[in-house]
Amino acid sequence: MEKIISLIRTELRNNSEEITRKSGMRFFKEEIQSYGVKTAQVSRLSKEHFKKVEHSGKTAIFSLCEELWKSGYLEESFIACKWSYFIHRKYEPADFEVFYRWLNTYVTNWASCDTFCNHTMGEFIEMYPEFLDRIKCWARSENQWVRRGAAVSLIIPARKGKFLEAIFEIADALLNDNEDLVQKGYGWMLKAASQAHQQEVFDFVVRRKNKMPRTALRYAIEKMPRELKQEAMVR
Repeated sequence: MEKIISLIRTELRNNSEEITRKSGMRFFKEEIQSYGVKTAQVSRLSKEHFKKVEHSGKTAIFSLCEELWKSGYLEESFIACKWSYFIHRKYEPADFEVFYRWLNTYVTNWASCDTFCNHTMGEFIEMYPEFLDRIKCWARSENQWVRRGAAVSLIIPARKGKFLEAIFEIADALLNDNEDLVQKGYGWMLKAASQAHQQEVFDFVVRRKNKMPRTALRYAIEKMPRELKQEAMVR
């Protein structure tokens, strides 16, 4: 198994480009470790190497994911996210603690947070909605990426019209968060929910528009008709 990790890292180094690394930095406020490999190449590498480990069992694959997370490199985190999602049919309730540990320990930027939470956590919560209360608790974490994760874990379920009550609870808990990336996260969650529940989300936003940060408000109403946007933006 160690040979797979070593091979992946060698290929990432071989495919790295300084211009890609530097251009990618502009999307982050934080210090980011990156090889400088294009997203399409990272996706290709993740699929190619997963074929070599897919029959190893969930425990072994999760161990490999952990090693990738530990590196701190953006591209390795993306591969870990993809691999954990590739085996989503094998998720069990006990995996929640593993996923929370990864998020709380290793995630240090919005891209890793969103890639992991949109897919792995989004799929998990659809499979095991009894964990929604645990996700709600994330909104009160001291870790900004866990707080953002509380919102972005529900993006894909929200598009399907699911979990509206929990979405509103999380948005309320994050309403005046000091971090703009958390504000954008819950605004994005509300925007996703508006695809199936436009009126409910509009009413939610309008009732809070005088105290909701403009960043979150703009995200939440982005897909709404112009007349609703104008009404929501009036203070």
